[in-house]
Amino acid sequence: MRSWAWGATIAAAALLAAGSAGAADLTVDEVRAALATASPGHGAEFSGKDLSELDLSGLDFSHADLAKVDFFGAKLVGATFIGARLTGARLDLAWIMRADFSDADLSDVSLFGPVVSTTMAVPPLSEAPRFAGADLSGARIIARLNGVDMRRARFVGARLGVDLKNQPMGQMRNDFTSANLAGADFSGADLNRAVLAFANLTQANLSGAVLFRTDLSGADLTGADLSQADLTEADLSDTILKGVKGLETAKGFDKAQNRDRAIR
Repeated sequence: MRSWAWGATIAAAALLAAGSAGAADLTVDEVRAALATASPGHGAEFSGKDLSELDLSGLDFSHADLAKVDFFGAKLVGATFIGARLTGARLDLAWIMRADFSDADLSDVSLFGPVVSTTMAVPPLSEAPRFAGADLSGARIIARLNGVDMRRARFVGARLGVDLKNQPMGQMRNDFTSANLAGADFSGADLNRAVLAFANLTQANLSGAVLFRTDLSGADLTGADLSQADLTEADLSDTILKGVKGLETAKGFDKAQNRDRAIR
């Protein structure tokens, strides 16, 4: 996505900070102590805590209970959240470079404008966070996730599209360019106008997904399920549709852009 668009995203998200200026519930040292005293096999308990704007980089939150935790603007660079419970957590403007959310429960999280790179250019893979096997069902996400490992992740009913009612700083879209989304579950998700160019969507479940004006150019959908998906005005330039299931029930395929250039 163009850097100016993401500058607008960050500027718009920064407007939320006025309502998040209060002090965090815990200090960094108190968070470290709680993690250190957690018993084996039972993660630390932080549910409902305000941990906004703390520098928690490099900490290991594996299997911790972080439900509804406010991580607004927190630095989570290189932090580990493997198997953690983050249901309903707020990660808006959080710094998540190299953070590992593999197999974490991120259902219903808010992930708006997270910092994924030290540059406004395309984020380098060396800084990419990891979401392999994570559950992001029902999540609201607006982020640059270029090249990110999201294999087998769940986005059931997630809100990943453009909200035309809330575009004060220009159109803000999710960017999954070249992301690894093999086997991901997007059933019922809203992906309108999202960028999935050159993404690996092999064996992905896109049944019932809204793909209106979604950029699928160069994406690999081999073996994916498109049953009842809405492909109206989606860009299918060089999109690989080999072995796709349910295409005959997809809506708007006849109105997709460049469908004659799709590879079937």
